[in-house]
Amino acid sequence: MIQKQILSALITLIAVWAFSGSLQAQTRDGQKVTNEDLVQFSGVIVTADSLNPVPFTTIMITNTGRGTIADYYGFFSFVAVKNDTVKFTAVGFKDAEFVIPDTITENRYSLIQVMSSDTILLQETVIYPWPSKEQFREAFINLDIPDDDYEIARKNLEQAELVARAEEYEMDGSMNYKNYINQQTSKLYYAGQSQPISLLNPFAWAQFIKAWRNGDFKRKSDKYDDLKKTDNWEEWEQPDEWMEK
Repeated sequence: MIQKQILSALITLIAVWAFSGSLQAQTRDGQKVTNEDLVQFSGVIVTADSLNPVPFTTIMITNTGRGTIADYYGFFSFVAVKNDTVKFTAVGFKDAEFVIPDTITENRYSLIQVMSSDTILLQETVIYPWPSKEQFREAFINLDIPDDDYEIARKNLEQAELVARAEEYEMDGSMNYKNYINQQTSKLYYAGQSQPISLLNPFAWAQFIKAWRNGDFKRKSDKYDDLKKTDNWEEWEQPDEWMEK
């Protein structure tokens, strides 16, 4: 019994709320709104200069605060009432308003709303990377400007630069070529036989012993010591000239 009473009270409360909302929806500025006054308001929002769509434009009915937002292609559609004032706003464009005519006979209305660009002039702002003009002047004068491609190529082709680079290499291309050719020629010359070894060459040993006996391998200081043991006083009095020999 108690549950039936509670259920009946809830149904009555919902009915009263729906009825009051219906009364509120059917009134506009103290006047009753009938189904004949409702209009399906649709349209497209474009730019004035190129007729390109204006995406995500805000569309608002000024006297009720209801509205919608256009899609990416500038299209919109919502239910309005005849004689409503619709306001269109978008970033970078001037606001526009349109009043839905109250003389239309159908329950739908289409519109192509044109939006004009809004140019905003901002005050000039000068940004300096240095606190003062004096520091900027000093940094500008001492600025190290990097070389361009022409200057880099000119420095790379300077004679002094080429000589310094050439000294870093032990042999150039022609010397490497000659060394390789000599090695190949030596291999072809002794092809099919063993290459001679200088340690086993008797003629080379004979030349070595002869040069050793003649003192060709002595240092200049050793030759000066041998000269002091001789009786050649004329050469002894001029040791510097002998050292230069």
